[in-house]
Amino acid sequence: MNLPDGLLGGGWILLSWVLFVPVALLALRQAPWRVLADSARLNAFLATLVALILLWHLQAGVRPGLSLHLLGATVFTLCFGWALAFIGLCLVLVGVGLNGFAGWQTFACNALLMAGVGVGVSHALHRLVDRLLPRHMFVYIFCKGFFTAALTVIAVGLTACALLVLAGTYDSDYLAAEYLPYFLLLGFSEAWLSGMMATLFAVYRPELLADFDDAQFLGRK
Repeated sequence: MNLPDGLLGGGWILLSWVLFVPVALLALRQAPWRVLADSARLNAFLATLVALILLWHLQAGVRPGLSLHLLGATVFTLCFGWALAFIGLCLVLVGVGLNGFAGWQTFACNALLMAGVGVGVSHALHRLVDRLLPRHMFVYIFCKGFFTAALTVIAVGLTACALLVLAGTYDSDYLAAEYLPYFLLLGFSEAWLSGMMATLFAVYRPELLADFDDAQFLGRK
């Protein structure tokens, strides 16, 4: 994650921008901007941006492009839906880039990896949970918050490794042995963080969750 400039060829950079622009325009068009008219939701959105910028700075890695850090895509998606979550993570990436922790040439590629794959997988798994499982408090916390976060981080890791192999940056055997396994540990950490945040919001501030119904989950009217 957080691929630096110069790691990918010009063709990959161009392709990433070609894919990023329509996705960003779709997110801007479908984002429920009226949600941010509520001061509480706006403050939560801004606080999430600041918190994730700080978390993304806490990264570990030994070689260029092979860094690891918590993502926060699942919590962002739970709170604001996929469109605002995508936009929010792109803004987080801007903040990280301003501090020199991400490249500007590879901005679109990083955005597609972390915001695109992260939010896309989270949103798809949330829809799958809604379709297949009952609307229950524990289902919401463990499936939408805990397990979705872990699977999302692993999906981002798999996508990043596939990109680096296809671009000829690193050998697949090296990534499989030295980089990809750590996403399992990172996924566990991400799951605990997302599960904890989902629990706190569901119990104390359910109005901050985009798809949480008090009447169904907590019996409130």
